Amino acid sequence: MIRRVILWPPYIWLLILFLLPFALVFKIALSDYAIAIPPYTPTFDWADPSSWGATLGALDFENFQWLLDDPLYYTAYLSSLRIALVATVLALLIGYPMAYAMARAPAHWRPLLMMLVILPFWSSFLIRIYAWIGILSNEGFLNMVLGWVGIPPLSIINTNTAVYIGLVYAYLPFMILPIFASLDRIDPSLLEAAEDLGCSRTEAFWRITVPLSKAGIFAGCFLVFIPVVGEYIVPSLLGGSNTLMIGKVLVEEFFNNRDWTVASAVAVVLLFVLVIPIVLFQRSAERRDAT
Repeated sequence: MIRRVILWPPYIWLLILFLLPFALVFKIALSDYAIAIPPYTPTFDWADPSSWGATLGALDFENFQWLLDDPLYYTAYLSSLRIALVATVLALLIGYPMAYAMARAPAHWRPLLMMLVILPFWSSFLIRIYAWIGILSNEGFLNMVLGWVGIPPLSIINTNTAVYIGLVYAYLPFMILPIFASLDRIDPSLLEAAEDLGCSRTEAFWRITVPLSKAGIFAGCFLVFIPVVGEYIVPSLLGGSNTLMIGKVLVEEFFNNRDWTVASAVAVVLLFVLVIPIVLFQRSAERRDAT
């Protein structure tokens, strides 16, 4: 009985904060656009349970069909996946050496290094992205420094390059921390044994360190890739109108066009695009571990 009670809070949390909101969004995605408050129809009359059947019967999948017919939406999905994949790879290439250096640093330095990694979270995410506007703009700090050394100014703001810089900067800690946790648990005697058996340090790194840190790599990639796909602030501020991502499309449908039904359909499809590959990956990993 005590074990069941302990398991209740996470299930209750999942029900209230995920399943019920998702059911509401999915219902709106199946509704029709209306110039009303709320801007969709039909709505449930909770005082008249006998009308619920007619309300459910009026729901349809026209909004999802609209997403298939308009190339804007699947182009935005593909663009978001591509940008998220590139940003995740860049974060991994930068974050793994940083995590490795932290794990190999003296023990008394690790708390300080950890604090430096999470220090940006002490300030507002929006303020930090606005700071990058001041750095990357045409008259910003970067071009000012380049002018001092005689290098022609660069036009980075409102390009995908600026978006990648902002995304990697914003989500790099999510890559570093799980990789550091995996590297910190590796027994140094394993590397010593590999070197005693004839492996060089480079071979020991690729044969011992990288495979044993695989769990941290996968966790970091998921923690970066998933939120980046639906990112809105970074592409809006650093990419401008030239960067197409599904998060921008969703916000424009919801706030500018006030088309809650299409926006909800976009959100539902985005959720399935992210969840289904993760579930398939977890099942394949479980089967591989079982064998």
